[in-house]
Amino acid sequence: MATAVRLSRRLGAAAIAATAGGAVLLYQPTLAANDRGGGPQLAAIRQKISDPNAVVPSRTVQESALIGASSANPLDVLVIGGGATGCGVALDAVTRGLRVGLVEREDFSSGTSSRSTKLIHGGVRYLEKAVFNLDYGQLKLVFHALEERKQVIGNAPHLCHALPCMTPCFDWFEVVYYWMGLKMYDLVAGPRLLHLSRYYSAQESSELFPTLARKGKDRNLKGTVVYYDGQMNDSRLNVGLACTAALAGAAVLNHAEVVSFLKDEVGERIIGARIRDNLSGKEFNSYAKVIVNAAGPFCDSVRKMANKDARSMISPSSGVHIVLPDYYSPEGMGLIVPKTKDGRVVFMLPWLGRTVAGTTDSNTPITLLPEPHEDEIQFILDAISDYLNVKVRRMDVLSAWSGIRPLAMDPSAKNTESISRDHVVCEDYPGLVTITGGKWTTYRSMAEDAVNAAIKSGKLSPASNCLTHNLQLVGGDGWDPASFTALAQQYVRMKKTHSGKVVPGVMDTAAAKHLSRAYGTFADHVAAIAQNENLGKRLAHGYPFLEAEVAYCARNEYCESAVDFIARRSRLAFLDTDAAGRALPRIIEILATEHKWDKSRRKQEFQKATEFLGTFKSAKNAQFRDGKHI
Repeated sequence: MATAVRLSRRLGAAAIAATAGGAVLLYQPTLAANDRGGGPQLAAIRQKISDPNAVVPSRTVQESALIGASSANPLDVLVIGGGATGCGVALDAVTRGLRVGLVEREDFSSGTSSRSTKLIHGGVRYLEKAVFNLDYGQLKLVFHALEERKQVIGNAPHLCHALPCMTPCFDWFEVVYYWMGLKMYDLVAGPRLLHLSRYYSAQESSELFPTLARKGKDRNLKGTVVYYDGQMNDSRLNVGLACTAALAGAAVLNHAEVVSFLKDEVGERIIGARIRDNLSGKEFNSYAKVIVNAAGPFCDSVRKMANKDARSMISPSSGVHIVLPDYYSPEGMGLIVPKTKDGRVVFMLPWLGRTVAGTTDSNTPITLLPEPHEDEIQFILDAISDYLNVKVRRMDVLSAWSGIRPLAMDPSAKNTESISRDHVVCEDYPGLVTITGGKWTTYRSMAEDAVNAAIKSGKLSPASNCLTHNLQLVGGDGWDPASFTALAQQYVRMKKTHSGKVVPGVMDTAAAKHLSRAYGTFADHVAAIAQNENLGKRLAHGYPFLEAEVAYCARNEYCESAVDFIARRSRLAFLDTDAAGRALPRIIEILATEHKWDKSRRKQEFQKATEFLGTFKSAKNAQFRDGKHI
């Protein structure tokens, strides 16, 4: 069986190594990466996505479209997996004029894509490796990631922004080393530069980052070097990709699982999939000319549905993060610990009004709900405590979670040395193209490579080349950082009291900024619900999330469960596990009204959400023995 494998190193001609009977052929993609196209088709797509009255097709309509994909009239592409890559593939393919479907077993961004460090980064560490190892491959990774970083921020400006990151230096050699290294990072970024890096004295650094320790362990702070990378709201960006693809014409369906593949009469090619709607239990067939496997850590289980003897290509790695109160870091400035005791890098970043710190990198089994180990949480706390003048306490951990990175191997490689932080595209069973590996920053170009491979596999006829380079996601077109002021001035938050009385409340700056940042140009739709449907109350004390968001997400963002909302539409589970638990009853009440749930379904939702929150090891739900966490 022929196997086509691409280890994508873009900034140079992308080559596909195809092996057949031991021979190696180099293939130049049919659609050149620099041949961007666009024109009237791109303008029409942009108009669809930015239409202020645009509404995504209902879940029922989307399922009907998948059912309607018969053997006589199949989809061009069916995507398995609703993470960043899968939704990116759906958007790329549909904007090329292809007929596209996507199914996701859980929810959009329910896996690795919602559990990232929240950085859109070029890869400072890759640059260091490139210089010291004279590794041109690593250098190309940095070039490529920096190019994509700029595009991700530009395509979703409401969900992404530049973030300065401070690197502490405790001797003058470190000052020179990091200053030179980060100046090189600026140089490599070229026109894609966010802001220039610069050195700050110890005094200036303390003013910018008050909790940064100036002394400790026989060392004195000599200064810091600050550089810029991007930051994002990862799961909302992922949901934005799914909704943008839906508005462009793709049939996207969450909570729908592929249970088996459909093959042609001789069994040599996959021509569709048997799908189960996990909400209704209904099963149906959906046919497609090509299936793209973008199931992240679970891509091997999908491949083994096609061929039980398929060689594994995923080496799973666990990344743990913790969330701490806002006073650990100033708003608008991150901290990077460049080298921990075991040589890892740890970030401490302001995020949505709190502080996120991480990450770890350790082997892990592949599970649906990975949990952080206590020693990993303690490792992060210990790593940042050496650099802070505030007492770092386990009891301050508001939330802690684990995500599984799908590090990719070439399935035809003879050893594990081919494990890569880059991505792999392969077709080791006819009709099934697999895309895995990579990172959030490069999701768009990963999707482009996967669609190019699907076009070749299925002999598809797209109307244009890739159009996603400058395609803003839903809510991004016309958004401005000052947009929140219009919300604050034009809307009030009508709130129901416990007695049932409705009272007006101010659309305060915190709520207005949050809505603008989370929903972009569609924030006024949420504000209108808060005002006109008496859903202006906050869901949790100390957080800007409003009741109106639950209703809006149920109607416009395929929010089908309480977990969908607390984890992916809002980020309450990630920010404060206990606050999410307290908000659950009201969230379920609103969703029950929107989706017409009965009492049994409400109870089930509460149980599932409580179980989900139990995997987030906040200080409250961590286990103790003899007064210590275990």
